[in-house]
Amino acid sequence: MKKLLLVAVLATPLLSGCIVAVSDGEVEHGWVNNSGNWERTFQDNRKKIAQLSLGTNYQSVLDSFDTPEFTELVKKGENVYQVLYFATNSKHSDGKITKDECTPLVFKDAKLIGFGESAMAEIL
Repeated sequence: MKKLLLVAVLATPLLSGCIVAVSDGEVEHGWVNNSGNWERTFQDNRKKIAQLSLGTNYQSVLDSFDTPEFTELVKKGENVYQVLYFATNSKHSDGKITKDECTPLVFKDAKLIGFGESAMAEIL
């Protein structure tokens, strides 16, 4: 009985993690597997993105969202581009978030210049 209790106590912290980074471009979130929570998160992200205005400051966007699923930083010429990826739709239903399930928000010199694939095309 004592061994079972010890195993349960030691295993509990391992089960309470929220985010696990995966090196192949996927992120696993605990909320994705909880029925309904991921749908609410995706919907909230889509709603927030739809309300953004061009020129919005990078930090104010970070402050209004949860942690982005992915981030990128690129310097091209004299400009610095930052890209934040937020989960907005589920394509794989595997409990992992990939970039193709996210909407990219593109910032040039810390100001929002657009979001989505068309905005990404501008910096590629």
